[in-house]
Amino acid sequence: MIDCIATRRRALAAGLFACALTALPGAAFAQARQVPESREQVTLSFAPLVKRTAPSVVNVYGARVEKRPQNPFMDDPFFRRFFGDGGFGVPRERVQRSLGSGVIVDAQAGLVVTNNHVIENMSEVRVAFADKREVEAKILLRDPRTDLAVLKVAEARNLTAIELADTDELQVGDIVLAMGNPFGVGQTVTQGIVSALARTQIGVGDAQSFIQTDAAINPGNSGGALIDMKGRVVGINTAIYSRSGGSVGIGFAIPSAMVRLVVDSARAGATTVRRPWFGARLQALTADVADGLGLDRPAGSVVASVVEKGPADQAGLRRSDVILAVDGVAVDDPEAFGYRFATRPIGGTTALTVLRGGNRISIPVKLVAAPETRPRDPVKLTSRSPLAGLTVMNLSPAVAEELAMETANEGVVVSDVEEGSTAANIGFQKGDIVMALNGEPMATSRDVENALKERRRAWEVTISRKGQTITSVFPG
Repeated sequence: MIDCIATRRRALAAGLFACALTALPGAAFAQARQVPESREQVTLSFAPLVKRTAPSVVNVYGARVEKRPQNPFMDDPFFRRFFGDGGFGVPRERVQRSLGSGVIVDAQAGLVVTNNHVIENMSEVRVAFADKREVEAKILLRDPRTDLAVLKVAEARNLTAIELADTDELQVGDIVLAMGNPFGVGQTVTQGIVSALARTQIGVGDAQSFIQTDAAINPGNSGGALIDMKGRVVGINTAIYSRSGGSVGIGFAIPSAMVRLVVDSARAGATTVRRPWFGARLQALTADVADGLGLDRPAGSVVASVVEKGPADQAGLRRSDVILAVDGVAVDDPEAFGYRFATRPIGGTTALTVLRGGNRISIPVKLVAAPETRPRDPVKLTSRSPLAGLTVMNLSPAVAEELAMETANEGVVVSDVEEGSTAANIGFQKGDIVMALNGEPMATSRDVENALKERRRAWEVTISRKGQTITSVFPG
């Protein structure tokens, strides 16, 4: 069971997860990795580097006010006399809070990176520094796809940032430290190693390739840093595997390469992350297919379909091609490809190693952003219907890319589902494509809005969800 480290619903106190390490005395940082050879080396302390990097890690606090349903007796003077304005002692409003961690990545601009789930749906966010200062923070960018968010603190004086490392330099067995505030007990430092790299299928976000570590990580560490032996951030801790909710030595961090992509988008003033568009749908390579192709193991991604005039199509990729590597780095599955491709800079090209007809060939693919082929025209549906509470917009490659949809480029897509709404209770999901209402095809968001203005005793709704068409009938 994979748990996000900070959860508002459990009201866990989340703290910093800063990390720091120090080099062996008399050894340069560029020294080759080596196993300790003496008792003196084993008893060395990480304290100097912890002290140096701790100011770069912050606590992140979020809050929002939730209104409770009003008591029907509250307007009666008799009940107000005995029970007050709250109605039977129940307050009309309650404050939901979120506690987590963050890392200062740009001291001059006052940028702090944290997990999206730490500040999701929060209307107020504050950041507390190691020196006890506490300031308001503005959410510059949220990226649910990577579970990352970038904040800007209101006061950016006397800040210390941590450098983002090159994740490709990281190796299994490297020592890492984790510092945070698990369960609200106070700042805690834990030490471990990199247990594995390129972990996919974690169930948190998408287009990721997680770092796995055995450094003790517990609820309360979300948004904190995993730091290498040079005092650089190699990852942002995001999830743990646990049956009890506590650490069992299996934690996962988002690699710094993905963090850099999100931070650079925020620096550029973007409100969404700009990723290169591939324009093809991939499937995992099965053992049977791999054996038939003469491969030693089922590692690679099969091209299932290609979007016409997209980058993959223009590069000459074909259906049934098997992608084995990106810029010389092997990618074992579609998730690993998605991470590697997404972290390439827009504007250049990337070389794909492709198996076609038994031969390995190199195919250069242009790194371009997905186009906005038509206006989004978002519409929030409020009329009485099964779709009340949905926000729908016109699909385009850019919208499909942001919503992590595979190759859908036309139609009307659900971009948001209001919590507690009629549509949410029915089960509509973000990414659903509204195909038809009462048998009438829906081509634009305004078509949906206009169709719902009519009062009906029953609604027949046809949607497409992950390639499957679903038709249901609801009362009006």
